[in-house]
Amino acid sequence: MRLATGARLAHVIDASRPTSPNRVSACSLISLRSPSIPSRPQFCRPKSTWSERKHSTSIHSRVFAIYPSNLILRRFTRTMSLKRKSTDSLATADSKKSKSNGSITSFFGAPKASAKPSVPFDKNAWVSKLTDEQKDLLKLEIDTLHESWFKHLKEEMLTPEFLDLKRFIKKEKDARKTIYPPLPDVYSWSRHTPLNTVKVVVIGQDPYINPNQAHGMCFSVRPPTPAPPSLQNIYKALSKDYPSFQPPPKQGGLLTPWADRGVLLLNTCLTVERGSSNSHANRGWERFTQKVIEIVTKVRTNGVVFLAWGSPAQKRVQKVDTEKHLVLKSVHPSPLSAHKGFMDCGHFKKTNEWLVKRYGKDAEIDWNLNVPPEVAGV
Repeated sequence: MRLATGARLAHVIDASRPTSPNRVSACSLISLRSPSIPSRPQFCRPKSTWSERKHSTSIHSRVFAIYPSNLILRRFTRTMSLKRKSTDSLATADSKKSKSNGSITSFFGAPKASAKPSVPFDKNAWVSKLTDEQKDLLKLEIDTLHESWFKHLKEEMLTPEFLDLKRFIKKEKDARKTIYPPLPDVYSWSRHTPLNTVKVVVIGQDPYINPNQAHGMCFSVRPPTPAPPSLQNIYKALSKDYPSFQPPPKQGGLLTPWADRGVLLLNTCLTVERGSSNSHANRGWERFTQKVIEIVTKVRTNGVVFLAWGSPAQKRVQKVDTEKHLVLKSVHPSPLSAHKGFMDCGHFKKTNEWLVKRYGKDAEIDWNLNVPPEVAGV
């Protein structure tokens, strides 16, 4: 049956082109098929047809008798060329996808292969694992330190150095010594300026030592206390950058509007004994607040501005990466040194110029302080 089919095909082709039996057109090959041959071009037959050819040398010889070798070569070459083009086009598409995905990766950062979903910090569970003494010593932090800072500082709070600091403060309180600021205000900086809002960090030294002044933010004083001399010099320097600057009402010194706008007002030591400057220095606060600075640099990776006035503050920012963050240094605004360069430092305008360049117009700080105390809050 197979030989008859091949013979009939050869006969028909020979009859259609009697003068040129070896020059059969592709159209003739496609249009003149045996009914038993599938409706496909000759060189796209199913595998079953080609397997039959392996077992029939007679059909093999007839095929090559019907199809000249040069025609077979041309059609085979054309078929392979089409396959290669198809493969190349797929490879090109994959390459484009890869490049497109690469640009997205460069913006968001490459995913970590072994990254695990972040588990929300459970403060109550953390507290439940503390000893009774630790719960007692860390009650102030547990009750008043803002959650955004707490979860980053929790390990530092369990270090021997910090626990010793808290034992020292407890001993001072038990001895009926007055400590500033009032303990509920020690961490007010964290509540007015949560970690995710920090744009600027102003580094102070230790709290004011007189009544009704310190309330947990460097340079800031509670109303109705007038602005201290160092803060008055800050106002003067600011007015040179922004002549329209408006200080707090009634010559006050409340800086909570700055804190609410992203200016972290951080003292190096967070407590002091009444009337005794530096009385709580070298007790452990320096290490703790240095950790706060490190957290800012690591979490606020797009960059913040550090204002370091005076040599003690400048030592605190020595390890800050200046390729990511802006560090502005000057002498302290104290009347003893402000005339040596602070008054013309231009830090407030430089801060806003950098923030706008980095984040856009909405990122600049409104330095005005003409906000009623009852609105600003303490």
